[in-house]
Amino acid sequence: MSDVKINSPQVSWSSVARRIRVPLSFACAVVYFWLAHPSSKSIIAGTLIVIPGLVVRALASGHVKKNEELATCGPYAYTRNPLYLGSLILAFGFVLAARSWWIAAVLLTMFFAIYLPVIRGEEAFLRQRFPDYEAYESKVPRLLPKLRGLSCNDAKFSLDLYRKHREYNALIGAVAMIALLAGKMHWLSK
Repeated sequence: MSDVKINSPQVSWSSVARRIRVPLSFACAVVYFWLAHPSSKSIIAGTLIVIPGLVVRALASGHVKKNEELATCGPYAYTRNPLYLGSLILAFGFVLAARSWWIAAVLLTMFFAIYLPVIRGEEAFLRQRFPDYEAYESKVPRLLPKLRGLSCNDAKFSLDLYRKHREYNALIGAVAMIALLAGKMHWLSK
């Protein structure tokens, strides 16, 4: 998604947050692994929450044509930000798997300091790019989904879009982290 053009020479926090969120996430993954105290029960419980997060992200990526058209069908009929909702569900699952309040605090801070400003910046971009966005915004909540979504005729999932957006990386990353947690649990039990 392109950044919103700012008239002042100052750069907005949302554009800075947008640029640092992925590298910061990798750094947080290292800290996460270091602070995690997984057990077999916590890994199973966390995985049971991670899976729906991955599904939500996969469905969202298979419905969005970034910067080409406004996505309002599929999961976008229930929440304007299903990718971020999926990420939040994933984060909750990994917090549960790790059994660490420190991790919960870090992820909560990241959400409010990084992801919420990014969401607001993306919304400003979408308002500029798509004239229908304001009407859509008034009917669909920002993050927590409505039980009854907008009616859509074009709600077809596209595996090509899923691949184009490389959403399979979320699946690979989740499986790798769960395996690392299981390895750490086994190593700590010796």
